[in-house]
Amino acid sequence: MTVFHLFNCAILTFGPHAVYYSATPLSEYDTVGTSVNAAIVYLGTALVKLICLATFLKVPENDNFDPYQELLKALIGFIDVAGLYFALTQLTHSNISQNHKFQAVGLGWAFADSILHRLAPLWVGARGLEFTWEYIFQGIEANANLVLNLSLAALGSLMWLRKNKPKTLIPIIYACAGVLATMPSFTRIAVHMPKDISNESRMMDFL
Repeated sequence: MTVFHLFNCAILTFGPHAVYYSATPLSEYDTVGTSVNAAIVYLGTALVKLICLATFLKVPENDNFDPYQELLKALIGFIDVAGLYFALTQLTHSNISQNHKFQAVGLGWAFADSILHRLAPLWVGARGLEFTWEYIFQGIEANANLVLNLSLAALGSLMWLRKNKPKTLIPIIYACAGVLATMPSFTRIAVHMPKDISNESRMMDFL
């Protein structure tokens, strides 16, 4: 039963990446090399982020919200944008169109993220005797992360690779990229909002 649960969670977590590669023209143009190179860039970016987090962020003494620390986290989050820029513009992509390029980079980026953050917890925890929904939710999160990374790669392609992009879309594209980079900080702000504030008050404060 535990092996079956592990197999199901692994398919849910990593299966959509293989399905996306097989169901799109990426498999026809042999873009595995591009995806692997993007995954290597992601691992390097994650290492740089880890060093920056360990260097510039202090360990909180309590669970209180610190705006200065969250601002630093948001700035460090833009390291992902820099890594994605390098993957889209500096890597060699032979015989790949612009549309296939951002898909291959986004797919490799998302797969490396799933391997780095979900493989070890899945291997250690999903084999336990007690059933838990946690690892199924991790698989669903990996699917959402795949869509997120493909969207971020598409935004990067519009910003850095397309020359004739409409001028009216430029501020929207950069705003979306900023929101995606700082999304973890926004999520933490929402989690740490006072519990006694009503939903209407939260919406008014947000607006």
